[in-house]
Amino acid sequence: MMRYALSLLLTVTLLSAGPAPALAQEATGPAETTSEASQPDPRAATGGAQTREDIMARQRGEQVDNTFRREAIGDPNNAAGITNQLGTLGGVSDSELWRALRFNEADVTVSTGRDVDRVIMQDGGMEWLIWRDTTLKTWGGYFLLGVLGLLVLFYLLRGKIRIDGEKTGQYILRFKDIERFGHWLLAGSFILLGITGLISLFGRTGLIPFLGKEAYATIALYSKWVHNNVSWAFMIALVMIFVMWVAHNIPNRHDLVWLAKGGGLFSKNSHPPAKKFNAGQKIIFWAVIVLGVSISLSGLSLLFPFEMPMFAKTFDILNAMGIPQAMGMGDLQTALTPQQEMQLSQGWHAIVAFVFIGIIFAHIYLGSVGMEGAFDAMGSGEVEAQWAKEHHNLWYDEVHGAAQGDGSKDTPAAAPAE
Repeated sequence: MMRYALSLLLTVTLLSAGPAPALAQEATGPAETTSEASQPDPRAATGGAQTREDIMARQRGEQVDNTFRREAIGDPNNAAGITNQLGTLGGVSDSELWRALRFNEADVTVSTGRDVDRVIMQDGGMEWLIWRDTTLKTWGGYFLLGVLGLLVLFYLLRGKIRIDGEKTGQYILRFKDIERFGHWLLAGSFILLGITGLISLFGRTGLIPFLGKEAYATIALYSKWVHNNVSWAFMIALVMIFVMWVAHNIPNRHDLVWLAKGGGLFSKNSHPPAKKFNAGQKIIFWAVIVLGVSISLSGLSLLFPFEMPMFAKTFDILNAMGIPQAMGMGDLQTALTPQQEMQLSQGWHAIVAFVFIGIIFAHIYLGSVGMEGAFDAMGSGEVEAQWAKEHHNLWYDEVHGAAQGDGSKDTPAAAPAE
């Protein structure tokens, strides 16, 4: 109510002031020949300023065309004019000056000489902040809760996927030490990045009410430090697993059979053929690589602000390919300020992170409580021979045959059955 009353008071004040001479003269000029121009100017009574409907539309969250203000900035290149407005008490209330600063049209000179430092006011900042605190947090939170809910439901309906056959008591080396190191380096760094990222996004609403502002401030400070520095371990591990496993994750005809049978996840005694990695694991692998590269690039852009703009060039390529036009969006904006580049990087970084976390939730589930014997592959590095026969029979035949032929360390070793 208070906000509405202030807006109404501002509107009444503008209406009572009457139109500015220049704008009033323009409003009473000769009528245009086009039907659109012949319509009365809704802002003629306010001297070109915003109307009550503009204020109410903005409060309702509607998009308001700011062209009428963006173009009413006088002579933005008149440096002396701007200087004359700045005195010992600061800038006086000059509407044209402040509009020029808001829309980055003023001729501002800074000592650094960088374009980014010439932006005194960034008009899209509030829009980005509202999107971050409402749309991003709401839908991102619902997405993660939805993924967890589906996994719980799947567990209740399917239960733990057990080894169907009788255990042999023999174990086969599935992953070498260097492979497990790369996996756990990636997994550990990702978990830390996910937790600290969620703290940064949800901490104000989720932690301050329970811990207080001072405790949260300390947690947020250390979360930022961990997030920025652990990111390097994540990128190193991403390169490691790509080099070690890319050859095993090339799609083949067996993947089609695996997908057609749902990987045997939904029925017992159903084990489609698979090599070292089945189709589901290949999907996880390529999702990790693609999303990992994407989130790393946007993360580097945030680590080195204003040094790695990516979206203007990307939008230009997409426009040239005609993708936005085909989707009915029109051309994407390619003239982006450094601040807009950073806002887009932060937004994209968060969106990819939500998708990434959701996929890893499913991966963690199947690799732990969801499937018997799966954790051993990355725990000790060895898996039960019967598990290997059921879930990766083609790989088992290759390893078993090679082991019998050359006596390598992949030879199934006798061990007591669990």
